[in-house]
Amino acid sequence: MSTDERRLSGFRERKDTFFREQEQSPLTQEQKATFTGLSYFPTNPDLSLILELDKSGDGIGEEITVGTMTGEPKQYIRIGRIRFEVDGEEATLSVFQDAKTGKLFLPFRDTTADDETYSVGRYLDPKVRPDGRLVVDFNMAYNPHCAYNSGWSCPIPPFENRLKVPIRAGELIPNIPHE
Repeated sequence: MSTDERRLSGFRERKDTFFREQEQSPLTQEQKATFTGLSYFPTNPDLSLILELDKSGDGIGEEITVGTMTGEPKQYIRIGRIRFEVDGEEATLSVFQDAKTGKLFLPFRDTTADDETYSVGRYLDPKVRPDGRLVVDFNMAYNPHCAYNSGWSCPIPPFENRLKVPIRAGELIPNIPHE
């Protein structure tokens, strides 16, 4: 097992433990009682990327309002765009920064939504490398908490982050009854 596979495996184990045991888990007590772990696509090394953040173009630095599942608006700053290929097709996503916390946020919806992944979309938390490029590992893509429990307010990926390609990496449709 490679270092990246061990890192990903450890991440997934920690996430299952969090979901099963922690009070802050999105799962209800009833869901925790039957929880056996989250489901994932097989690891896809082709979707573990280090990308330049393009800070040029329209709307960069602009604060945008993103809708949520509960209708409450959430504020983000569009800090740039990433470009990459999936199965030979070009893809572009906007990267956002939470206006309150400063945390990077990459919400997206791809062609696997509804059939293989959560219908609303998934999230990623890109990391900035010392050289300024971003680590964008779609194997770490996760479902928002509202995929498990309607008591959560989750940002809906904006139209500009709806891909016409499949991202077959990360979490699959939850195998847990929705509360």
